[in-house]
Amino acid sequence: MKLTDILTADCVRVPLKATDKTAAITELVDALADAGRVTCRDTVLQAVLNREETASTGIGKGLAVPHGKCNGCSELVMALGKPATPLDFESKDGQPVEIVVLLASPPDKTGPHIQALARISRLMLMDSFRQAVAAAETAEELWDIVRAHEG
Repeated sequence: MKLTDILTADCVRVPLKATDKTAAITELVDALADAGRVTCRDTVLQAVLNREETASTGIGKGLAVPHGKCNGCSELVMALGKPATPLDFESKDGQPVEIVVLLASPPDKTGPHIQALARISRLMLMDSFRQAVAAAETAEELWDIVRAHEG
């Protein structure tokens, strides 16, 4: 699986206007809704926020992967954002988040969901990817970085 199979350029936001994690999640769910990628924005938003309440999805190294499973989407979808200033996501390593990757999928699509999480994790282990993301100033630049590293 390539992330570009589930992420479209119109679901990349740089910079995110959000100044906290709930606003960042909302902004990315809105990006999915605006792009017509979800069938029910409110259902997706609630699923992701509910998941976030169980444990923070700030996994470290400046990355957060808020995600949820619900019937508000018919397939696995992804939105990507880079906040104007790093956000407190209550990450496991205590560091602020510099990139937010939001995933939403129907309850019966566990396999692709897990594959996407693994792919995101592998990319974030690459110093060249993290450095390129840190330098990205526009949504187009961030989209191109993802595409280049997926090659």
